[in-house]
Order: sequence, then structure tokens, then C-alpha cells
Amino acid sequence: MSTVTLIILLAALAAMAGLVIAPSVRQGRKGELPVRSLPSEAREQYAARWAGLQERFVDSPGWALREADRLLGALAVDRGYPAESEEKRMDALSVRHPGEIDGYRRLHAMAARAHEGETATERMREALVAARPLFEQLVRAQPHDERPLPPPVPRQRDLRRGRRIPRQRFGPAADH
Repeated sequence: MSTVTLIILLAALAAMAGLVIAPSVRQGRKGELPVRSLPSEAREQYAARWAGLQERFVDSPGWALREADRLLGALAVDRGYPAESEEKRMDALSVRHPGEIDGYRRLHAMAARAHEGETATERMREALVAARPLFEQLVRAQPHDERPLPPPVPRQRDLRRGRRIPRQRFGPAADH
């Protein structure tokens, strides 16, 4: 076998291996998770539920902490983060929200301890406060949440009949 043939054969094998490996590598990147849009009604409901659990914290701190943990997890899933396990969800969140993920981890750990009655109220309050920045980022309106509708497309029959299609204005009117 000549050297040229051997080089061509190795290059072909490397290219085939690249085609096989590349899709699985791309799918494994956590930063490529699609962030789902969330309608304004859903964002408002999440915000109202968070406000409600904060109000109930004084009377039932353990309940409020566990509910905040569940609520933040549900919001993350609604935004497109993995639902199959908390560990995968937190790993994926840590890629897009590295500065806020520790607050969620703290909340999650405290919620488990509160369930067993092993934590002080002040520590539960601190955990709830630490998780709020991630909640706010996830519930905040994103550019893809509510896109404006595209302008209407003129119908062929309106163009053929010579009808004038009114111009739509977006933003402040400009003098032309």
C-alpha cells in the first residue's frame, strides 16, 4: 500500500469518525438548551405564587421554603431546563446562570433540611433570599417571550384591483 493511499484512507476514517462523534458532542453541551418562551400570564402567575409564599414564610417557614424549591424547579422546567432530575436541571442552570445557581442549591438543600425539621428560621430566610435572583431571571420577560406580530401580507386580489394597502407605523410617527 502506498503512502498516498494510506494517508487518504486515514483521512477518510477520521472524517467518518468526526461525523459519528460530532452530533453526540453537540447534544451534550448544556449551554445549547433551548430556552422556552413563557407567556406573560404564566410569568405573572409565577410571580404571584412567589409573593404568596414569601407572605406565608412568617407563619410557615418550612412550608414556604419547600414550596419555593418546587416553584423554582417548575419554572426552570417551563423555561426548557431538564425535567428528568434536579441534578441535571441544576447543571444546565449553572451554565446560563453561574452567579445565581448557588442560591438555588442552597434553597434546595435547606428545603430538604426543613422537611426534616433540622434548620433555624433565619437560615431558611437567607436561603429563600439567596434563591430570589435566579427566580427573577427566569420569570423576567425575555426577547423571545412575546414577539410582535409581523405586518400583514397584502393579498394578491387587493394588489390586482389596485387597492392601496395602508402603511403600518411602528413607533413614533415620522414626517416624510
